[in-house]
Amino acid sequence: MKEEVSDRIGWDDYWMRITRDISLRSTCIRRKIGCVIVKDNIIVSTGYNGAPRGFPHCIERGCIRDKLGIQSGTRHEICFGVHAEQNALLQAGRDAAGATLYVNAYPCKICAKMILNASIRRVVISGTYSDTEGIELLRAGGVDVKILDDKGKKFKLR
Repeated sequence: MKEEVSDRIGWDDYWMRITRDISLRSTCIRRKIGCVIVKDNIIVSTGYNGAPRGFPHCIERGCIRDKLGIQSGTRHEICFGVHAEQNALLQAGRDAAGATLYVNAYPCKICAKMILNASIRRVVISGTYSDTEGIELLRAGGVDVKILDDKGKKFKLR
């Protein structure tokens, strides 16, 4: 019997492509981040980074971090925006427990703590971020962290 060759992508690549599309809704001036939470290969929730509901978006009001010259990966509390992971976790509620979270940047330390408390079991990341503390925290908390390069291949972080 002839072996068939399939160009069908794997689940991680599938969900990461959707994550990238979700990031296109972002209103952040600095970075467009998307997130999708998946359980049993079904989307539980999605999120992208932007201003809190009812407030002007950063694309309209400007970026306070840029105005103050704050370096990427530092002083997260100054940012007016809500992170993609935070928005997805808020939408998912308790349904996030045991799920996989896909995001196109390293989660910051604040998001990592929220991911841990939501009982996410696995985080798949594409893209990078200057702050790696969140990844270290997730791993220390027992979360399975998988980092993909832009072609979907796994690579090691330091």
